[in-house]
Amino acid sequence: MSKRTLALLAALGATTIYGINHTVAKGVMPTYVQPFGFILLRVVGAAILFWGISFFGPKEKIEKKDWGRILVCAILGMVINMLAFFKGLQLSTPINSSVLITITPIIVVVLSAFFLSEKITLNKGLGILLGFVGAVALILFGAEIRQDAPNIPLGNFLFLVNATSYGAYLIVVKKLIEKYHPFTLMKWLFTIAIIINLPITLPEFLEIQWSTMPVWVYATIAFVIIGTTFMTYLFNAFALSELKASTVGAFVYVQPLFGIIFALFSGKDQLTLVKIIATALVLFGVYLASKKPKPST
Repeated sequence: MSKRTLALLAALGATTIYGINHTVAKGVMPTYVQPFGFILLRVVGAAILFWGISFFGPKEKIEKKDWGRILVCAILGMVINMLAFFKGLQLSTPINSSVLITITPIIVVVLSAFFLSEKITLNKGLGILLGFVGAVALILFGAEIRQDAPNIPLGNFLFLVNATSYGAYLIVVKKLIEKYHPFTLMKWLFTIAIIINLPITLPEFLEIQWSTMPVWVYATIAFVIIGTTFMTYLFNAFALSELKASTVGAFVYVQPLFGIIFALFSGKDQLTLVKIIATALVLFGVYLASKKPKPST
């Protein structure tokens, strides 16, 4: 099997885990674990795992000039991204998060135009507009009254913050992944993330009542740490080493499929007309924004 095929499978594996996570993580928040407390568990758990496997990788030293980019990557990918997503998930619904995360490729297109001087074509411009309309429709009109979703508009807005920071992370981290082994890079990114997240997340982490927690909650926490954090970041790092950032970003399109199916089958969410229309707008917008322009004759 070629490295490219493995990279594609890794990207698909990561997006599948993310799709399931929308519902799984929602199931324990905020009753057993508050969202910010969950983030501390994620970054500490992932840092320990990455330091553990780094002994099987090459011995690399980070160059002085790269520490600034590593700090920015940690803030985008392991601080803003995670905090916004989990807080949004507590306030909104799994299907909303599954749909709005597909804004990420559009964000990548916009940021690439600003920072990488990539041209925005008519198709891309129209795609960005449609995706934005779909996202706004979900934020403004997708609010149903639910006990487990106390502030859907704010939660949906936080999903947009999450998608923006993750899209920026994919662009900024690409150069580092081309230079360093994923084990080396991830152990330092998550270590820095612990330091930055600690003052924000520690209060909610200390509220966790470990002694009264059911066994299934422990299993959920293990899935989020090992699956949603350690494996997905490792898979995406490997995928980025072989594929373009836009190609890896494109796998986000599949998340609504896994996310919505899992949420519906587990009875944790329901489809509404607004969600269907908003999903169609977002996906069509993403398709247009990511479509390769025809070569000029």
